[in-house]
Amino acid sequence: MSTFKAFRINQIENEVVAGFEQITVDDLTQGQVVVNVKWSGINYKDVLAATGTGKILRQYPLNGGIDLSGVVVSSSDSRYKEGDEVLVCGCGLSETADGGYSELARINADCLVPLPEGISLREAMAIGTAGFTAAMAVVRMEENKQSPEHGSIVVTGATGGVGSIAIDILSSKGYDVVAFTGKQDQHEFLTGLGATDFIDRHSLEMGTRPLEKAIWGGAVDNAGGETLAWLTRTVKPWGNIASIGLVDDYKLNTTVMPFILRGVSLLGINSIEMPNQFRNEIWNRLGTDLKPRHLEKVVTNEVSFDNLPESFGNYLDGSNWGRTIVKIQD
Repeated sequence: MSTFKAFRINQIENEVVAGFEQITVDDLTQGQVVVNVKWSGINYKDVLAATGTGKILRQYPLNGGIDLSGVVVSSSDSRYKEGDEVLVCGCGLSETADGGYSELARINADCLVPLPEGISLREAMAIGTAGFTAAMAVVRMEENKQSPEHGSIVVTGATGGVGSIAIDILSSKGYDVVAFTGKQDQHEFLTGLGATDFIDRHSLEMGTRPLEKAIWGGAVDNAGGETLAWLTRTVKPWGNIASIGLVDDYKLNTTVMPFILRGVSLLGINSIEMPNQFRNEIWNRLGTDLKPRHLEKVVTNEVSFDNLPESFGNYLDGSNWGRTIVKIQD
């Protein structure tokens, strides 16, 4: 049986060890569809898993990479046939199932999304889980009556994958977007995506009162912790906060005052566990009205599969911005 290359993560005597290996299809976790992987991407979660910095994998060994796009090679599920272009984001890849850092992947058919019209395989990974999550945040906020007329939207973690694509999508829909970042040297990058103003997270005085002055129409938050607590105190009545990440902290120390006196809504965004119909709807919109206008600006780095491990360090030291996509094979 022929072998192919995969970036495999294992645990040996409680130490995470990752690197390239030659494996076969029989080595892969179970699934109904085999995909010839063309593109993947790097998310912070991928870096934590590959370096052992965070406990992401629930079993070992597994191929890394929570995202992939490619072409179906074989399928025992009637929904997919050889030659179909597909993508997968999340759905347990590189947690409980082999991920996209592999020339071939065997995928549960329920996790696959047909490649939407208006998006190429490369663009699908430029968007990736980060862009999908950003789009979900915008959709949920607008379903809860968020509108540009209500005021500007603060995006924390603005230079990251989720933040940069959120800025792009929100600005295209007519919102004034305020980028919350400590990277003063990236203002030009963020302005190019549509940011109209900036908050320096290093010099911000957040205050301590249960309610501070109501300033923002809403927020997309990647930080959690103290930053999210501050947002609850400063968003205008009936504004929405989409909670996506916990870069600062997983704890939230606030009061019920913003919710019962201002009607602020805190919307949890989970891109992993969700109805397939909703997942497909968002991806279809990412090919139409929610498609980021500046994907080539968002993609700040494209690396070959061979050079994948060399890119992890930029994420750990905080010097990365935008999206990094990985060309698995031609």
